[in-house]
Order: sequence, then C-alpha cells, then structure tokens
Amino acid sequence: MTPNHPHYERRWLILGVIAIAQLMVVLDVTIVNIALPSAQRDLGFSDDLRQWIITAYALAFGSLLLLGGRLGDLFGRKWTFIVGLLGFAGASAIGGAAESFGVLVAARAAQGLFGALLAPSALALLSTTFTEPAERGKAFGIYSAVAGSGAAIGLLLGGALTDVLSWRWCLYVNLLFALPAAIAGLRLLVNEARSDRPPLDLPGTASVTLGMFALVFGFSNSETHAWGDPLTIATLAAGAVLISLFVAIEARAAHPLLPLRIVRDRTRGGAFLSVALTYIALFGVFLFLTYYLQRTKGFSPLETGLAFLPLTAATMPTAILGNVRLLRRFGPRPLLTLGMLLAGGAMAWLAQLTPSSSYAWHVVPALIVLGVGFGNVIAGAFASATSGVAAQDAGVASATVNTMQQVGGSIGTALLSSIFASAVTAYVGDRRPTPQVITDAAVHGYTVAFWIAAGIFAVGAVVVGITVRSTHVGHERLPEHTAEMAA
Repeated sequence: MTPNHPHYERRWLILGVIAIAQLMVVLDVTIVNIALPSAQRDLGFSDDLRQWIITAYALAFGSLLLLGGRLGDLFGRKWTFIVGLLGFAGASAIGGAAESFGVLVAARAAQGLFGALLAPSALALLSTTFTEPAERGKAFGIYSAVAGSGAAIGLLLGGALTDVLSWRWCLYVNLLFALPAAIAGLRLLVNEARSDRPPLDLPGTASVTLGMFALVFGFSNSETHAWGDPLTIATLAAGAVLISLFVAIEARAAHPLLPLRIVRDRTRGGAFLSVALTYIALFGVFLFLTYYLQRTKGFSPLETGLAFLPLTAATMPTAILGNVRLLRRFGPRPLLTLGMLLAGGAMAWLAQLTPSSSYAWHVVPALIVLGVGFGNVIAGAFASATSGVAAQDAGVASATVNTMQQVGGSIGTALLSSIFASAVTAYVGDRRPTPQVITDAAVHGYTVAFWIAAGIFAVGAVVVGITVRSTHVGHERLPEHTAEMAA
C-alpha cells in the first residue's frame, strides 16, 4: 500500500476496529453456550429445542458466508462491514430482550446473517490494507491471536455475565463491541467499490447457500436424532449434491461466486483444509471439557470460563510470533504441521482424564500445548488463505476461511457428540445406573471424543504436509494492482 492510499495513515487504527469486530464474531460462537442453561430455565423451552439456539446461528452464518464475501467484493467492504456490525448489534438487542423461544431463535439467525456479511469484510479489509511484508506479519499476528482466543474469551465472558448479571447480557454485550466499531469504521474506512460490477452468480449463490444449509442442518439433526434418521440422511445427501452442483456451475460461470482458481492453489487449498479440520477437532475441547469441568468437577460457569485462560494465554503470543517471525522465515507448511501435531498431542493428553483428575496437573498442561499448536495453525492458515489473492477476490477468499470455520465447527460438534453418546451407552451397558456409573460413563465418553479429536489432528498433519508448499508465501509484498482497489 502506497503512502497516498486513503487507508495508509489510519491502517493501525483500522486494524483495531477489525480486531474488535472479529473478536465479537468469534466469541459469540461460545458465549451463548454457557448462558444456555439459564436461558432455558427463564424461557421454559425443552431439551430437544435448546440446540436451535446454537444451530440457528451456525445455519445462517455458514450458508451465507460466500454470498457475504462476494457482496463486499462488488459493492465495497466499508458498507458491508458497517451494515454487518449494525445489523449484528440490532439482532443481539432483540435476542437479549426475547421473551419467547421463537424470538430468541430468530434473533440468533439474524446474528448469523449479519455475521456472514461482516466476517469476510473484516479479513478482506485486513488483507488489502496491509501489504508491506513486515507490517502484514504483525497485523495478521494480531488478527490470528484474536481469532484463536475469541472462543475461549467467549466462555470466560459468558460465565462472568451469566453469574454476575444474567444470560441476557451474553447478547447485550455485543452492542458494546459493534456500535463503537461501526462508528470508528464510518470515520476511518474509505469505500472502494468496483466500477465494473459483474452480475451476481445467482445459480452458484443458490446452490452453495442451500448446500451449506443442508450440510449444517444434517449434521445438527444427527446430534439430536441419529445418523440413520431419514431427515439426517436426506439433508446430508442433498447438501453433497448441491455442493457438487455448485462446483460444476463455478467451473463454467463467466462471473463465478467462488472462482475456482482460489481453491486450486495448493497452499491456499491446504490452508482451507487445515482450518476445517482444526475446528472439527477443536470444538471437542470447548464442548466436552466444559461439561467435564462443570458436571464432573463442579466448576461454576465463571470458574469454567477462567479455566480456559491457559489456552488463550498460549494461543495469542504463539500466533503473533508465528506471523511476525516464523511464517516469513520457514513458510506455512512447518507451522501447520507442527501445530496439528501439538494439538493432537494435547487431545491425547486430555483423553487420559478420570473423574478424580486434577485441573492443575491434568488440564492446564494440555490447554497450554493445545494453545501453542492452535496458534501455529492459525498463524499459517489465515495468512496463507488470503496471500496473493487479487483484491477483487479477497472478500470471497476470506469468506471461504470463515466458511471452513463454521462448517468445521458444526460438523465437529455433531460428530463428536454422536460419538460421545454412543460411548456412554456402550459403557453403561448392563451396569446398574448408579451416580458413580453415570459419572464414569460420561468421562469415558469425553475421553473417547478426545481420542477421535487427536486422530483428526493427526490426519490434518498429514494432509497439510502433503498439500501445502514449503515456499514462503505468508507475507510477500502484494503488487499495487492487487493491493489497491482502484478501478
């Protein structure tokens, strides 16, 4: 970026605004989880309905991300960023004031919709604002640290707000992030829309939106019903067919929603895969370790949130160091491979938990190792996923990263929950269901899920080792025609 570019003098302030917005989007994935039992008691909805508080957000977010990214590419990212922030704030306010289950679910879906507009714009703005190698490394390091620690911060903040105020503040708190960021964005950002706006790829948009919706719905339905349930099979099959149709459409479209050149690049494609596999496995920690700490060890919501701080403390400096120094020196492949192996080792450590295991000796070390591994993965993946992408494609490339996060998290939650339930059922078997047997069965289910997560990380290490190049693509200086959106 040249000094006369309108964002140049404000680039570090713009980074602060982007980081705040990204933190809000990421922590909102987990902040509601801790508040869910309190919301259920307050609004009186049944156990079989509570999953929709989480699923409604994931459905809207995951299925609309590519569309949100392309809208930013076409009409300018300042306005999609601002509209996303304001819409997210409005949906959060409605959700916090909800007096019925239906209103709360609708508000969560609206959060996902505006999040799908906001998240790709944030990462694309970062990619096109910072083009100098050294500054790009620092900027992506900060962004990666926020993205990597946001889920754990959400658990901490959700526990604190639920304990001190009420579950409603887990939604109201988004206004404290979104409104100041929107005001700052209005003052700092300059909209850079394309003068030649190609027509939107409506067939591709419809097929990928419906396909992602079907996949996320199918995996979510498997969690509450079964993998053999007709609705689960039908929606997963429909999702696979629609995604295949989307690829066929994009290969022939004059103005595709997702230009296939973005995913054909080996390093970029490997980065997308690493994000998906990481979030499939990582959600096992947030889900099952939360249950283990609260139900087995008797932690309060606030104590549970605090218990995840070692993960945040290890992730943030690792991600920053990886982007600022290691990525430029070694390239993405060593970081991604090492990160996957460390994260898999941490999961294997957690798989040794018993009902009597201590937090200090059996949980904290695993969280620290996981944080180091996760920090390396996101340092290599986030920068590589948008590196070298033309400015007109930066939004859709960023959206693809976020899509991998959302779909990976949804798949991981459903897959590991199903494995957990099967393991618990098998453990109880013919045993008399005494309180001790039930506790032991639950811990057995957690440990089986942790072993599966360890295996997913091991597969991820092999995949990125094969697909990602060892060349240094993390923070090269982008060409001026790529870095700037001038027509």
